[in-house]
Amino acid sequence: MTPFSEDIYEEEQYTAPLGIIALAGAQELAKGIDRYLVDWYNKKVKDDAQKRTTFIVGSKYPRFTSGDGKAVVSESVRGRDLFIICDVGNHGITYNLYGQEHPMTPDEHYADLKRVICACNGKPASITVLMPMLYGGRQHKRNGRESLDCAMMLQELESMGVRDIITFDAHDPRVQNSVPLMGFDNFFPTYQILKALHRRFPAMKIDKENLMIVSPDEGAMGRNIYYASVLGLDLGMFFKRRDYSQVVNGRNPIVAHEYIGADVAGKNVFVADDIIATGDSVLKLCKDLKEKGAKDIFLTATFSLFTEGVEKFNVAYEEGLFTAVLSTNLTYRIPELKNCKWFVEADMSKYMAYIINNVHGNQSVSGLLEPHSKIKELLDRIEQGK
Repeated sequence: MTPFSEDIYEEEQYTAPLGIIALAGAQELAKGIDRYLVDWYNKKVKDDAQKRTTFIVGSKYPRFTSGDGKAVVSESVRGRDLFIICDVGNHGITYNLYGQEHPMTPDEHYADLKRVICACNGKPASITVLMPMLYGGRQHKRNGRESLDCAMMLQELESMGVRDIITFDAHDPRVQNSVPLMGFDNFFPTYQILKALHRRFPAMKIDKENLMIVSPDEGAMGRNIYYASVLGLDLGMFFKRRDYSQVVNGRNPIVAHEYIGADVAGKNVFVADDIIATGDSVLKLCKDLKEKGAKDIFLTATFSLFTEGVEKFNVAYEEGLFTAVLSTNLTYRIPELKNCKWFVEADMSKYMAYIINNVHGNQSVSGLLEPHSKIKELLDRIEQGK
């Protein structure tokens, strides 16, 4: 995974100054990214007068009590390579709506994104949107008379002048087919998750005798095949039998999980998915794996939403159904997670800073998209007991 800090911010690489706009709810992530970029930049700048304290451009998103909103950009963005960071999953941001506190929904975050692009008046040299959790990503295909929210969003942003979309672990990356002439880069937190796993459980052995990968369903096979391939582990999978005659909470209820693959008895199990929403299906999976004789179960999801809270996970943890949940800071995490000893967070700020640097400098992101060499280095360190 390249480049490293000593290789970046060579002035001749950049044709426009850098600017970062953080939408409401994305400020914490943006500040973490900004710290790395400022540090790298200031190490390269020879003139102290040119050193920066931040690349973040001030912006505000006021709302009227009727629910109407607007975006205000506080400084000039003319001629800048502008990177707009949007967390559509942050329901921790609220506003007053007719006298009641109303949490922001993905629709409202997306509306603010369009507002701030409009507020820039077409003046930036380029606009790149960093949307770690893709808006409408779970509505990526049509069954009957349904909307195609993600495809419509991508086409709208393209028409507004957005050059690139940067996202993570898209539910179905084929949505990029709707915008074949716009950049669409889909990154994965594979290396950061494995590093966080090793830091929390340094004694865990990563080999075929002690660990295997299990995909929670057929849709997650791609990311689990990757883990199994780079780690050299066996792979199993569950598939979900659903009752398609009814819809409960927006989905067809799961009737049963069926397992296909090697025996999990006596082995630790690593399960990778993109989202933990209610968590019902993954906890049922843990129960099934325990009944089959699995030892420690490590769950990982790029986005830990916990839409029904963490209580059921606390109970399952106390019952020994799983050992840890590993996730990222790419979207809002409910405050209760800070007190959950089973929750392990991988910080993605530095990785995103590398991505922004490469895109801003018109450098390839291929080395960042494929972290195989970094994972191999990590495995070598684990094998050496470091």
